Amino acid sequence: MGWLLGTLVVGSCGQAVAADAGSWNLLLRNYFLHNDLRDDAGPQSYQQEWAQGFIGNLQSGFTDGPIGLGVDVHGFVGIKLDGGRGHAGTGLLPVDSDGRSHGYASAGGALKLRAGNHLLRVGEMTVETPVFDTGDKRLQPEYATGLMLDSTLSPDLQLQAGRFTRFRNQDGSSGHDDFSGVGASTRGAAISLAGMRLFATRDVSAAVYASQLDDTWRQGYLNLKARHAGWTLDGNLYRTRDEGAARAGEIDTLAYSLLGSYQRGAQTFTLAYQRVDGDTPFDFVGGDSIYLANSVKYADFNGAGERSWQARYDLDFATFGVPGLSLMARYVRGHGIDVSHAPADGAYADTREHSGGRHWERDIDLRYTVQQGPAKDLRLSLSHVSHRGNDAQAQRDIDRLYLIIEYPLQGLL
Repeated sequence: MGWLLGTLVVGSCGQAVAADAGSWNLLLRNYFLHNDLRDDAGPQSYQQEWAQGFIGNLQSGFTDGPIGLGVDVHGFVGIKLDGGRGHAGTGLLPVDSDGRSHGYASAGGALKLRAGNHLLRVGEMTVETPVFDTGDKRLQPEYATGLMLDSTLSPDLQLQAGRFTRFRNQDGSSGHDDFSGVGASTRGAAISLAGMRLFATRDVSAAVYASQLDDTWRQGYLNLKARHAGWTLDGNLYRTRDEGAARAGEIDTLAYSLLGSYQRGAQTFTLAYQRVDGDTPFDFVGGDSIYLANSVKYADFNGAGERSWQARYDLDFATFGVPGLSLMARYVRGHGIDVSHAPADGAYADTREHSGGRHWERDIDLRYTVQQGPAKDLRLSLSHVSHRGNDAQAQRDIDRLYLIIEYPLQGLL
C-alpha cells in the first residue's frame, strides 16, 4: 500500500492548493434507550439508560503550497442522566465491575495532507466504506486509528485505501479497544482496505472493495446500483475466506442481497432478499461494516446458511404540508440458520449444535426535523423495534424503544 500512497501524493505535488477556511460543529445528542428483554437468557428483565452527549469536531483549513497541511480534532463528553445498577448495559454508557454505568469522555484527532484531489489522513477518525465502517448508533461514534487515503480522480472515479490498528468503541474512553463481530475480533490484528466507486452520481453506479483482517480473513465486496424514474435496484455481494493464521477458524462464505424499491409521490415501497452461503456466519468488525439489505436496527440476518426477506414502507409527510416529518415501517424474516457444520476448532464452534434457526424483526421509525425558527435543524427520532426468534439463532427476544433528540451547531473558523 505504501507505493500507492506515495504515487498519489507525490504525483500531485505540482498542483497548487490554496488555503481555505476551517469549520467547527457541535452535536448535542440526548439519547433514551429502553430494552424489554422477553426471554430467559439472562438475569435482567429490562435495560434502560438515558444520557446526554456532546460531540465536537474542529476541521482546519489547509496551508498554502502544493501539499496543504491541516488537522481534524474531535472531542466527546457523555453525561449519565439515568441508568442505575441492574438496568445498565444498553451500550450508551460504560459499565463498571459492579454493574453500574457512568459518564465518560474522549478526544482524538488526525493530521491531514491534501495534494490536488488526493486527501491523506493519519490519526484517529471515523471511517465509511463497505468493508470497514465505524458505527454511529449510540451516544458516541466509533473511531479507528490509522491512515486513510481518499482520491477523486474524476467525478466518475473515487479511490480509497487505508489501514487501521487501534479502535475506540461507542461506550469507551480508550483508543486501544477492540472491535468484535460474531467470532472475529480486531484484538491483536489490524485491518487494511482498498476500493473504488464508479459513476457514483449517475443512474447506474458500482463499487468494488477488498479488505484484510490480519490472520483472520480476506474479504471482497461488489455493489451494483441502478435508478430510473422512481425505481431503484441495489445489489450487494461479499466473499470472505480465512487468511494467514485463521484466528477465527476456517471461513468460506458468500453473502449477498438484492433490494428493489419504487417511489411514487410521498410513498416508497421496498422489497429485499438476502442470503448467506457457508458453514459460518457472515462476520464483520466495526458497527456498520455490513451493507447487506437486511442488516437493520437490531439483527443483521447474517447467520450461517440464512435466507431472509424484507418488506418496507416509507412515507414523507412534506406532500401533506408537514415538511421534515417522515415515517418508516419495516418487517424482516429470516430462516434456515444452520451452524451445525461450523469447524469444531473455530470461533463459531460453541453454536455447532444449532440448526433450523429462524427469527423476525419489526421496526417503526418516526422522524422530524424542525425546518425554521430558533430550533431550526433540531432532529427528533422515535423508534420501536421488536425481535423474536427460536433457540437456534443468536439474537435475544426484545422490544426496544429509542428516543433521540439531536441539535447541531456549526460555523466557520
